Amino acid sequence: MKYFTKCKTAEDLKKEYRKLAKQLHPDLGGDTEEFKVMQNEYEIMWERLKNIHTNSEGETYTKETTETPQEFINIINVLTSLSDIEVEICGTWLWVSGNTKAHKEMLKELKFRYAHKKQAWYYHTEPYRKRSKRELTLDEIRDMFGSEKYNQSENKTPTLHS
Repeated sequence: MKYFTKCKTAEDLKKEYRKLAKQLHPDLGGDTEEFKVMQNEYEIMWERLKNIHTNSEGETYTKETTETPQEFINIINVLTSLSDIEVEICGTWLWVSGNTKAHKEMLKELKFRYAHKKQAWYYHTEPYRKRSKRELTLDEIRDMFGSEKYNQSENKTPTLHS
């Protein structure tokens, strides 16, 4: 293993995959063979870490998931090809904002849903049951679960933000 050795949870693994996909994806100037090696390692690590998560206090817990590694790989590959969007990972949720109107149908195909009050699209694999009546802003969600942002400009040169 050369790519995901520091990952301890499913969230860490997804964040690292997203970062590496930006560096190694062939459409963004990366090497095809190296990208395939990284994807293979992701699938192996996903089987180990898919049920290990971190809560907002940084404590690790176990929760079973039905998500497959290929689902996340496919979503990231498609998002990598879209321009003028910002992708953000908050906990186990993917949020997409920016100029998303041009990509509306593609986001729907990927099973993203639109959060009108947040003006952003979100993706989450597990069914979510809200436990309170309080509406959280995207900033409150970021504070609660942490956030990794990725900008994509028209020339498809990604920038990583922490």
